[in-house]
Amino acid sequence: MNIADIATKDYAQVDADERLGKVRSVFEQDNPKGIVVTNDGDYEGIITERQLLQSHVEDDAKANVLTRSNVPQVNREDGVREVARMLVEGDTKVAPVFEHGDLWGVITDNAILNAVLDNLDVLTVDQIHTEEVVTLREDDTLGKAINHLRENAISRLPVVNDNGKLTGIITTHDIADFAVRKMDRQRTGDRRGDTERMLDLPVYDAMNSPVQTISAEASVRDAVERMFENDFGGLVVTPDDNDEFVAGILTKTDVLRALTYTEEESMDVQITNIGLLDGISREAVRESITEVADKYKDMQVHHAHVRFTEHKERMRGTPLIYCQIRLRTNRGQIAGSGEGYGSKTAFRVAVDKLERNVLELKGIRADEEYKGQLLRKLNEL
Repeated sequence: MNIADIATKDYAQVDADERLGKVRSVFEQDNPKGIVVTNDGDYEGIITERQLLQSHVEDDAKANVLTRSNVPQVNREDGVREVARMLVEGDTKVAPVFEHGDLWGVITDNAILNAVLDNLDVLTVDQIHTEEVVTLREDDTLGKAINHLRENAISRLPVVNDNGKLTGIITTHDIADFAVRKMDRQRTGDRRGDTERMLDLPVYDAMNSPVQTISAEASVRDAVERMFENDFGGLVVTPDDNDEFVAGILTKTDVLRALTYTEEESMDVQITNIGLLDGISREAVRESITEVADKYKDMQVHHAHVRFTEHKERMRGTPLIYCQIRLRTNRGQIAGSGEGYGSKTAFRVAVDKLERNVLELKGIRADEEYKGQLLRKLNEL
């Protein structure tokens, strides 16, 4: 199946000189995945809703201030698997589609997932969901929620009570909606003071409850259909026998990533925000992760995902980069993360942490085997 079969020419578009206030209104009225930005009719880039929600740019600024020019550009004849990889590695839910060098339309994550929906019965949620989950307590502040969302480059956070039971979920969209409602009710006074007071409010005031969940044993098709029905970008994954506790998160991006898995002999490594990769090649990334994985011979890596996130802080012009490496293996998921100035440094720190975690897992496994042997010997007495 080619992207030509599922891409659309129906998309939102604004000029690069348009006010961001108008861009916000387009998102509110039409709810697009992203808005195409043009300059005198020529393609300039994309503005995504997440960019707009996470920015502090005033409404009077021009659209080109937030325009992403590094969004991957898709050809109408590209295959679904390759485009799914491009969306994941470009960290975007929408991409422009070109034909003979001219902008033809756009492709979204929803369009791809809808096209392959019938084939998702072969996967279970447990096979592809993310196990490592950042959670919040009900009395944590909105400011803390925003920091977690930015630092971890995620869009949703499960909320738990003092007993660790799932009571709600908060997303970037929830926070933006809550802020707009608060500002509408507080049209007078010091806006900076209002904002600071809002950031001190507990997440309980803005979270969604009850939470839509999916069990780990459910099919990925069931999960995606539920996301479509409720217009969700992800679902909280719960243990098969208990929907009160958090076992992980499944997002549309996780499903797209699964579409790109290959059966190659060499490890499949996927890099999100590949444009930040500087001073190190994809092959060097693959070799470093393979070297770490080989230190635990009983562990087979099915898939490796490396994510780079750029922070505003810089040193001599080099940005501070956060790197997270996640391995999906026959021993479960293993991760390592770290930050440094430049992607090469950040990756090395993350690899070191990953190696420590792999060796720790190896030690735990060895301890379990030793305990098992000891128990067997005791039972023979």
